[in-house]
Amino acid sequence: MTIAVLGLNASPRGRESRTLRLVEATLAGARHEGAETDLIDVYSLDIGYCNACTACYATGECVLCDDFPDLFGKMMNADGIVLGAPNYIDSIPAPMKAVFDRMADAVHCRMFSGKYGCSVCTAGGANHGGIVEYMNHALSSFGAITVGGVGVSVGRGLDALSEAEKRANALGRTLVQAVRGEHRYPEQEEYQRERMDYFRQLILWNKNQWTHEYDWYVQNGWIEEDK
Repeated sequence: MTIAVLGLNASPRGRESRTLRLVEATLAGARHEGAETDLIDVYSLDIGYCNACTACYATGECVLCDDFPDLFGKMMNADGIVLGAPNYIDSIPAPMKAVFDRMADAVHCRMFSGKYGCSVCTAGGANHGGIVEYMNHALSSFGAITVGGVGVSVGRGLDALSEAEKRANALGRTLVQAVRGEHRYPEQEEYQRERMDYFRQLILWNKNQWTHEYDWYVQNGWIEEDK
């Protein structure tokens, strides 16, 4: 089985990005375990802001015309997803947030069920751990199981980033091992079952308006279609 791992880097600094170094180290670890990897520079994409029209609930399509559908298609084709972002005032940069905000349909439909993910973050000072936790929470909100994260304060010594790269490499290996079933996360698995139950009921309540999402649940065997 070929395992595909996709990395998203949300830093505006191009090849000088220290966050990119962590994402690439994670992808290198994934390749060490035999995965095929791809890397996307989120800042190179045209991702518009969600306007909360809810059209995706009914049709599965977004009314905005930009790069999001292609990006989302690549995410859906991946077995593992690596998110990378610097700490921008205790949050993620706007382009990554724009991606997350366009994925409300994925949240309802648990579209990342069966996928695994992890996150990496660089910070000049502190709270890189909080950003890692937030991005992993986003992955969980889409239905994925998260295997950990790496954060580093790049202002705390010349060796800090190099040490973080080693941890990121190990994280990438763990990600692929989890995809292969070599690691289990029973608490997260139970949480995902609970969220599935919650959204199943929500979609049943709104099935006449959210027709795409209702059909998604039926097609996946998560709802028995009304006869």
